[in-house]
Amino acid sequence: MSKDESGSSGSGTQTEEHEPMKVPLVTRRDRKGIYLLPNLFTTAALFSGFYAVVAGMNGHFDNAAIAIFVAMVMDGLDGRVARLTNTQSDFGAEYDSLADMVSFGVAPALVAFSWALQSLGKVGWVCAFIYCAGAALRLARFNTQLTTSDKNFFTGLASPSAAAIVAANVWVFSDSSVPGPDVAWWMALVVPAAGLLMVSNFRYHSFKGLDLRGKVPFVAMLAVVMVFVVVSIDPAKVLLGVFTLYALSGPVNEGWQRYKQRS
Repeated sequence: MSKDESGSSGSGTQTEEHEPMKVPLVTRRDRKGIYLLPNLFTTAALFSGFYAVVAGMNGHFDNAAIAIFVAMVMDGLDGRVARLTNTQSDFGAEYDSLADMVSFGVAPALVAFSWALQSLGKVGWVCAFIYCAGAALRLARFNTQLTTSDKNFFTGLASPSAAAIVAANVWVFSDSSVPGPDVAWWMALVVPAAGLLMVSNFRYHSFKGLDLRGKVPFVAMLAVVMVFVVVSIDPAKVLLGVFTLYALSGPVNEGWQRYKQRS
């Protein structure tokens, strides 16, 4: 082999050894990680639910009830923020369900039990468990029907609304300085009833069709302001009335539909 051939051969070998490897491009969506913004709201909802349990254990039942309502606000924002910013993910959906179980399943049941139901002994904790189990079953059914259910309606009372009914009752009586044991039997009716409504087949409007990005008449903005004014007059009683009417809307609508079919 000549010197030129040897040099050429060596040069070719050296070039192959130092040729840079082609690395496939990794898009932003392919990288492992989670979206921060919507999960911050989910974490805030989880924290509020956990705080409600702690506040209830320490006897601060009005603060516990308010914390459950704060969790509702945070839970309503995380999904909308994810859709508006196009940051939906499977992780976010699973995380949201677990946070909902704590904030709207475990927390209301434990707060109601600590405040009133424990005075009833076994009957009290059975009532609390019926609610907790109803919330778990409601969330499981909702997750399995995401692709087949009507987006404008819920099948069964949504867990945040059920939690609002329980929390509002605690809030109203606590504000009125009524001891929990004095209304224990009333709570023994309300708490399991809310749990059973969650696993019922009654249809409830979801209000997911509301377009928050579209333009609305000026009167609509005035109506929103008036809603805040009415709620601020007596938040506990107003919220209790609103969510009680919403919970009753499912059975009433079902009864009306059956009446129209028979007539």
